[in-house]
Amino acid sequence: MSKAGSRILGSVRAARAYARGETTEGFIAHVPDDIDVKAIRARLDLSQDAFARRFGFSPAAVRDWEQHRRQPEQAARVLLMVIAHNPEAVDQAIAEYGQQVDAHP
Repeated sequence: MSKAGSRILGSVRAARAYARGETTEGFIAHVPDDIDVKAIRARLDLSQDAFARRFGFSPAAVRDWEQHRRQPEQAARVLLMVIAHNPEAVDQAIAEYGQQVDAHP
């Protein structure tokens, strides 16, 4: 195999390992600068207040994001990306954390 072919194959293997969650080394997460909060909320068929309560945002922040008065901070954009992809995972994480906190006063 050529050097170029070997490098490409190595990159594909590394990308596959990253996609499977086997490694994060050598990869930088891309967090978009703009995220359509209203579209995410609409897909879940939630009001602004219900969306905010369900995922731990302030209702004012959700309104500001949707009306483009403010942009979500990077950490909020990451959470919004997870909500868009798998809202049940966020629900589960919140529920499990709540159970852990309740079990350890």
